[in-house]
This record gives sequence, C-alpha cells and structure tokens, in this order.
Amino acid sequence: MANNQRIQLKGRVFITFNIKAVTGLHIGGTESGIEIGGVDKTVIRDPLTNRPYIPGSSLKGKMRSLLEKYKGLRQNQRIGQGYIHSCDNPEEYPNCEVCQVFGVPGERDFATPTRLVVRDVMMTDKSAQDLEVSGRTDLPYTEVKTEVSIDRVTSAANPRQMERVPAGTEFGPAELVYSLYDGDGCDVQKDIEHLRTLVEGLQLLEDDYLGGLGSRGSGKVKLENITVALRVGETYAEEKKLLDKFENLGCLVEKLKELQDQIRQHVGK
Repeated sequence: MANNQRIQLKGRVFITFNIKAVTGLHIGGTESGIEIGGVDKTVIRDPLTNRPYIPGSSLKGKMRSLLEKYKGLRQNQRIGQGYIHSCDNPEEYPNCEVCQVFGVPGERDFATPTRLVVRDVMMTDKSAQDLEVSGRTDLPYTEVKTEVSIDRVTSAANPRQMERVPAGTEFGPAELVYSLYDGDGCDVQKDIEHLRTLVEGLQLLEDDYLGGLGSRGSGKVKLENITVALRVGETYAEEKKLLDKFENLGCLVEKLKELQDQIRQHVGK
C-alpha cells in the first residue's frame, strides 16, 4: 500500500457455509515419509486431529484461477510452474475486480488492502464420527482410489493409488471475510458491487472442482447452509448483524441484489 494513503474500514461481510464433497475429494499433502507400498498421493491433514481439511489457500486460489479465466485476464505473473494474473500498473488495477477482491503482491506501490480473507475449513464433527464408526474407509477418514495409466508404446499398466475423502463428507463452517473500504484508491460502493464477483467465484467452483484429480472425477463440491452477516465500522464491537440465510448457492444468487442493497443501507457512504 502506498505511503500517506488514507483508508477507512467501513465494514465487513461474513459469508459462512458448509462444503459437501459430491465426489471423492483430494487436496494433496506432503509426500515425505511415505513408506514403500503406501499411497502415491496423500491428502492434507490437521496434525492435531489427523482429519483431512480444506486449506483456505486452496479454496481462495481455485476461485481466483476460475475467475481469471472466466473474465479472460492476462496471465502475466509466474507462480511455481504456471502463471496467474496480477495487475502490474496503476491504470489497470482500479478496474480489475479480481485483483481488488483477491489482492496483488504487497510490493505494488499502487495497491490497496486485499478485500477477501478465506479461512481453513475443517471436517465437521458429524462427518468425522460417521466415518469413524462406518468401518468402510481404507485409512482414517479416507478411501484409497486406484488408477491405472497405460504406456502407449508397451501397453504396460502402471497402477497408482490416490487418497481421497469419501463422497458425502462435509467440511465447515467455511468462512469468507470480505472487507469494505473507503478513502484514497478505495470506494465502498465499488466494494459492495464487487460482492457479485465473489459469488461468481463460488458458482464457478461448484461447476468445476476443488483440489486435484478433477478431470478424472474427483473434487465436485456443493455449498450448503449459507449465512451472510455484517459488521459496520461505527458499531464494530457489537454482534454481527445476520442479513439472511440460504439453503444453497442458487438461493443466494437470487437474493444477491437485495443483500447488496441491505449492506448499502447499513454501511452508507
């Protein structure tokens, strides 16, 4: 953020929901320490409970990647083995909804604060207990899916074992915290309007997949039991104001404009 910018937090929108794995879910963990004969690709687990979880970085990164492609943004910044979009000039940044919501590197001297925070999402206690008593998982809380690749030249089979969280497992509550700012380089009315971009990211996620192995059937998810709440700057220490509850994402989409109008009334200018 540039020096001498005057920016005021006007409020925060809190979106919570459960994530249900419609098909087996694989979000990769570390491969170190895998014994001979073990699975080839393991899932990430909470070191305290040993339960699989969804990192906030995976959820946020997937939404951003899908939105970049949906809006046709140029892939100009190298990250690891690939590229992402990141505004690199002050003329482009103010009109880029994705960078406004999801952020740009801190060294950009024209940057304003990132609007979106995405928390890690833990497996629900009910799902964990159901998996514990079922006795039908290959490993604690997970199944092992065997895939076979065929060498096109020799026709030799190459079996691989992938660890997945079984279909039907729920994680939650997931929490997205969306900040509304006003001041130098910020416009609270634009931030409220950009909530639509965040909801579009959730829609794209449901239609795509989360984690790895998605093109081979894994990672289809559904968002359920959604709540939207608000804290306003002037009364931030008070309890969150519940704006609405939704059974699924489709219901939220239908009421999105009404939600934005409610937020405008509470936040003002």
